[in-house]
Amino acid sequence: MIGAACAAIGAATTRHAGADFSRTHCLPARQKIAKTQHHPALPYTELPAFLATLRKHEGIAARALEFAILTGARTGEVVGAQWGEINLSDKTWTVPAARMKAKKEHRVPLSSLVIELLRSAYREDGNPYIFIGADKGNSLSDSAMNSLLRRMSRTDITVHGFRSTFRDWAAERTNYPNHVVEQALAHQVGSGVERAYRRGDLFEKRRKLMDAWAAFCASKPIKTGDVVALRAAI
Repeated sequence: MIGAACAAIGAATTRHAGADFSRTHCLPARQKIAKTQHHPALPYTELPAFLATLRKHEGIAARALEFAILTGARTGEVVGAQWGEINLSDKTWTVPAARMKAKKEHRVPLSSLVIELLRSAYREDGNPYIFIGADKGNSLSDSAMNSLLRRMSRTDITVHGFRSTFRDWAAERTNYPNHVVEQALAHQVGSGVERAYRRGDLFEKRRKLMDAWAAFCASKPIKTGDVVALRAAI
């Protein structure tokens, strides 16, 4: 129906105005009308208490989820993480373009908490993956972290939702500019022209942001009714 209407409008426009009309002028771009999928997320005020509980759980999935929370990374980026991508001395994780949603290499600054987690991680001989799977030489499965949440009786949240938790915390509790936070989440920021002129990846600013996030995650759990702390300085 919509397509037919567009065709009729286009024909009328062409006849009466001599315009070069196409369906793209009538219909909005698909990405503009697609519904945004929201993943169930933990309120950021509950994150310190959740992380304290998570740390009491043993196993690879628990450490992978902790790593995902502290880095703000997606599930595929985490379970596919390899030791060769990690520079412990520089406290940097370089995710190759092939494993990124935007197909662009992404550098992730690692907080001291993440470095501590990595140094204590179990390594399997001949296995390049940081978070190893049940089968020798393989990585943790994509579903392992969500399965852990179910065992923790947290069916109200998802692994991907922790990225929203981080985003909410950054907006509510810090003064970091939106483009720095979005870059930390490996989101594309600005138009194609703006991205072409933006040469850097705001790495040092993102390092300060992720250090602040780690400090918040490891802080004393916030109780209902507690006074919210002042925004962190940039």
